Amino acid sequence: MALAICLGVWTGVTAPAFAAPSDVAQIRAIEDRLAAAVSARNIDAIMQAYVPDETLFVFDVVPPRQYVGAKAFRKDWEEFLGGTKGPLKYEISDIDVTAVGSVAYGHSIQRIVTTDTQGSPIDLTTRVTDVYRRQKGRWVIVQEHISIPVDLDTAKPDFASQPRVPMVSLERARELGEAMGLPARRTQSEAFRVVANNP
Repeated sequence: MALAICLGVWTGVTAPAFAAPSDVAQIRAIEDRLAAAVSARNIDAIMQAYVPDETLFVFDVVPPRQYVGAKAFRKDWEEFLGGTKGPLKYEISDIDVTAVGSVAYGHSIQRIVTTDTQGSPIDLTTRVTDVYRRQKGRWVIVQEHISIPVDLDTAKPDFASQPRVPMVSLERARELGEAMGLPARRTQSEAFRVVANNP
């Protein structure tokens, strides 16, 4: 360790300062509070998760191409919430965060379930990538990219966005089926469905 420090001083190159586990826990807590704020339709609490100035940069799933600044993104949230009514459920799952020094990045799956003002159901699952920065002792989101997968064959968005089950070979699927006492399957898709439904 002392040698590494001496080499760093001598060469002018030092290792990055990795963040403590508590930093990751603080960032996860931000996401938990964000989910609760959206579910409560509390716009002020929602914006507490983000840097409160014009350095915020967001790619959302709705036009325009980008939102620059907290004021613009707040208006985006206000318009979305204003277009819905009734109970609102906002969930954040599959979150993974890495923090290095005063910067961190993470990705998650975020789902919102509610109804529009006409009473039609909204059930939207998005992929979210965030960049965080520690400012004045607290972590905030400084960049966010929200996306929905698109089926390129049909050009239709996949609003449910389910993860793909890993594919197995037809031969392996048949072996697994036989081991489970299931009837033989003739096609890979049939065999794949058997394996997917019998983990």
